[in-house]
Amino acid sequence: MNGARILVTGDRGYFGSILVPMLVEHGYRVSGIDQRYYDGCAFGEFQPVVDSQRKDIRDITEDDLCGVDTVIHLAALSNDPLGDINPQLTLAINHEASVRLARLAKAAGVRRFVMSSSCSTYGKAGDQVISETSPLNPVTPYGLSKTLAEVGIADLADDFFCPVFLRHATVYGLAPMLRFDLVINNLVAYAVATGQVFMKSDGKAWRPLVHIEDVCAACIAAASADAKLVRSEVYNIGRTEDNYQIFEVAEMIAAAVPGARIEYADGASHDERSYNVDFTKATTELPGFEPRWTVRRGIDQLADAFIGAGLRKEDFEGRRYSRVARITDLMRTGTLDEKLYWQEPSTLATG
Repeated sequence: MNGARILVTGDRGYFGSILVPMLVEHGYRVSGIDQRYYDGCAFGEFQPVVDSQRKDIRDITEDDLCGVDTVIHLAALSNDPLGDINPQLTLAINHEASVRLARLAKAAGVRRFVMSSSCSTYGKAGDQVISETSPLNPVTPYGLSKTLAEVGIADLADDFFCPVFLRHATVYGLAPMLRFDLVINNLVAYAVATGQVFMKSDGKAWRPLVHIEDVCAACIAAASADAKLVRSEVYNIGRTEDNYQIFEVAEMIAAAVPGARIEYADGASHDERSYNVDFTKATTELPGFEPRWTVRRGIDQLADAFIGAGLRKEDFEGRRYSRVARITDLMRTGTLDEKLYWQEPSTLATG
């Protein structure tokens, strides 16, 4: 399928900054659509390698999709704290606009629709190991929005339109458009900048973890596999060996960062988002997918990069790297309206 045209929504985000160069290396013709909320917020240098249109996914038209073979849909309000700012807006973008996009893609003759979903759709599951057939029980607006989007897009499947759903674990790992609000990235950053692995919860929640490069490899596998094998299929993306309780991750980070020690915040409480996920299906039934990263190796990658950059706490807690701080600041200044549409070109400093 190399040489096929792929449109990536959210191509300038955390996932997209890794996925797009990988797709190009595989010989695909790639274009992008992105709202560009985070332009100027790269960790180090970021030079986009393909043409990208600045556009909200709520405004995409059928014309934007003509000639596209595959859509890889990454664009979303991308985490639980950001989703909590306005739950209805999270549903409008992550659910309603995603289903609308898939419907337009089908009408435009797009044959494959790869949706980036999340294991947060499983919500509160405790110590029970869950698979793709387990009940969905989202406990946040973000998790609910992904659940509803999956249902709506699955209804569009037929012999000519092949949706595939990738429920990735909690992602970590280095990328140009780095996110510091993800648990491993955040804990390693604190350890490097302050000497503390700072725990805001009691650390007992289970969390499946996956490196960003493995998530992107799964997207490519889902885009290139025979449609008969992947049509309407759901795959959990990660490694079964990389289900950890957060305190175990903290211990690995403390061991990896010289001089770091674990500290718990006052009143650290239990995190309701707890789930232990089986990833056997993707590793055995998604052709071409083979996860390559372990959590220990990913922690070392992040620690080396953060130490080399001289990372400070004010860097990763500021509006340059915090999704919530960035969006909140753009709204406060009137650059974004209450529905997260641009009102004027952003001239904010990003440091």
